[in-house]
Amino acid sequence: MRILNTYDSPLGRMVMCCEDGGITDLCFEKDFHVIGLKRGESPVFDQCKRELDRYFAGDLTEFTVPLNLKGTPFQHSVWDQLMKIPYGELVTYLDIAKGIGKPKAFRVVGVAIKSNRVLIIVPCHRVVGVNGQMTGYSAGIEIKKQLLDLEYKYR
Repeated sequence: MRILNTYDSPLGRMVMCCEDGGITDLCFEKDFHVIGLKRGESPVFDQCKRELDRYFAGDLTEFTVPLNLKGTPFQHSVWDQLMKIPYGELVTYLDIAKGIGKPKAFRVVGVAIKSNRVLIIVPCHRVVGVNGQMTGYSAGIEIKKQLLDLEYKYR
C-alpha cells in the first residue's frame, strides 16, 4: 500500500510517498496531487528525512534510502545514469544518452528525466542543456538553481 508523508525542506514543503519499503515519490507539495493516498509513518520516511536534512546541511552527497521507482526499463536506465552524476557536478542530456549507450536518444532521455518522480535523490537537477543552459525542472528553474548553488557551496 502506498502512503505519503511530508518533509519541510529549506526550499519548501515536500511530499514523499513509499510503497514496499522504498520511496516512490519525492516532490515539492505544489507539484503533487494527492488522490486517494493516506498519510502514514514508515522507517523509510524517517531515513529519507534524516538524509535530506544532512543533504541540505551539506553533510551528505550520496543517498542510501531505498527507492521503489516506477517506470519503463528505458526510464530506469536513464535514472540509474542520473544517480551516477557526482554531487555538485553537471552533465548534459547528451552525456546521459551516451552513458546509456544511446547517443542519438538525448531527446527521449529528456522525457525520461522529466518523468523522474524522486527529486533530489535521483538528481535530475544536475542535468543541463548541451550549451550549459539551465533547462526545465519539474519544480522550476529557481529551485534547480538553488539546489545547484547548495551543492557548489558544500562541494
